[in-house]
Amino acid sequence: MGQKMGQKTGDQKMDGQQAGGQQMKGQKMGGQKMGAGDGTGGGTGLTDVASGTLTDDQKTELAAMAEEEKLAHDLYVAFDEQYDATVFTRIAKSETKHLDAVRILLERYELTDPTVGLAAGEFVTDDTQALYDTLLAEGSVSLDAAMEVGRTVEETDIADLTTANEDVTAPDVLKVYERLLAASEKHLVAFGG
Repeated sequence: MGQKMGQKTGDQKMDGQQAGGQQMKGQKMGGQKMGAGDGTGGGTGLTDVASGTLTDDQKTELAAMAEEEKLAHDLYVAFDEQYDATVFTRIAKSETKHLDAVRILLERYELTDPTVGLAAGEFVTDDTQALYDTLLAEGSVSLDAAMEVGRTVEETDIADLTTANEDVTAPDVLKVYERLLAASEKHLVAFGG
């Protein structure tokens, strides 16, 4: 598995909008409302954090982060339903908050959210869809296998966030990436990594 969980989506046309269009708020995902709020950052610690400037590559990376957070969320919800393990319940809730924070950034930078309107387990990019399907199948074998998938997802997130953090100067994006990185490190430990 490569560094990036799925193909980047910043330049794709989604739901009739070009990348850079407005995000739609409050969409349902897998029966659970995962809206981004009003874009002010309330509840995420972003209210008083300034925006900055992002390169086209950084914008693409930010959109890809939304897919990564959704992938993690959807896998953990599926595993929680299958195994009824509290670790998946807790971390799935955390992934919801992570996706909310990324969605606020997508709205601030007027980028299209590649996860809007998609049901659980559905993704806009073929690579992310294939990865989800593979990881779901691997984790559905046993609880131990699901925990291994959790470790794989979190290790990949850590690598991707570390790389994404290197060149970003926008204060709000840095803050979110740093929080996501810290959370992924905790999740890795929770999955036995």
